[in-house]
Amino acid sequence: MKAKDLMSSPVVTVPPDMPARDIARRLIKNGISAVPVVDETGAPLGIVSEGDLLGRSGLDREARRDWWLALAAGESAADLLSSLGNGALARDIMVSPVLTISEEANSREIARMLASYRIKRVPVVRHGRVVGIVSRADLMHALANEPPAAGEKPASALGRAFASLDEHFHARPATPAPGAAAPAAERPAASDFRQLNEDYSHHEDERRRESQRAALEQREHRIADLNNHHLEESEWWLMLDRAREAAKAGHKDYLLLRFPSQLCSDGGRAINVAEPDWPSTLRGEPAEIYLRWESELKAKGFHLSAQILDFPNGFPGDVGLYLTWED
Repeated sequence: MKAKDLMSSPVVTVPPDMPARDIARRLIKNGISAVPVVDETGAPLGIVSEGDLLGRSGLDREARRDWWLALAAGESAADLLSSLGNGALARDIMVSPVLTISEEANSREIARMLASYRIKRVPVVRHGRVVGIVSRADLMHALANEPPAAGEKPASALGRAFASLDEHFHARPATPAPGAAAPAAERPAASDFRQLNEDYSHHEDERRRESQRAALEQREHRIADLNNHHLEESEWWLMLDRAREAAKAGHKDYLLLRFPSQLCSDGGRAINVAEPDWPSTLRGEPAEIYLRWESELKAKGFHLSAQILDFPNGFPGDVGLYLTWED
């Protein structure tokens, strides 16, 4: 069944500026326990129930129980009504935003909404205006009035109706609707979130280890290449051309080569402490660059220096070999 078949209509509504005491009178007069608050066009703004009027704390309920019973019995309780809400209006006490459904919503969808959000009723809207309201009582009434199956007694039919309604309220959809609240049984506990944290940490640790393994492998290839590579004439002149462009840009030095400290015989220790014999620790392409500088550029006033560029885990990492032209 759909909402349009289940809803109570026309629905009693109140404007947002109606005083709380007048809302109470309207609830009693119409024998209802809640009323939608709508604007001048009939669009829903919120909903006010007897719980909102009575207050949610035990003291509030106890203080107003007597006059509510008096109203329900048709007795006069003008003095108590006058103090209801201390002048509060519907807009002050309504629950907002209010959940709504369309006329085409089916009973399972309605039941799931009532159960998921722990509400007793939901307004039905058409073109943005409230045209009815469906309560859990409406769902139960509809199911109880379904014709019994062949050979089934009315009492059994009523039991089936309640069981069916319970199934509505607890059935899990095959695919939850986007944005819908999860049923209580599916709501996670803090331990679930902690497990997600642990899973994330585990995956991050594994990702870091894999990244470190890849970096180490790449570094080892780089060391092997630089150790076995012989500096070509064209490469040497390309370095000098780039150094010239650096000077044109106002720089006083140029990084000729960046290489792993493992390419030094002592792992970069002599360079790190600026020992004068650090060039003797160079191997492979760095050694060839040093020799080209010594034979071609040293006498022309160029200097060659080396420094440790980073310290991963506290140890020398990459080394920079710099050509400088400042005195």
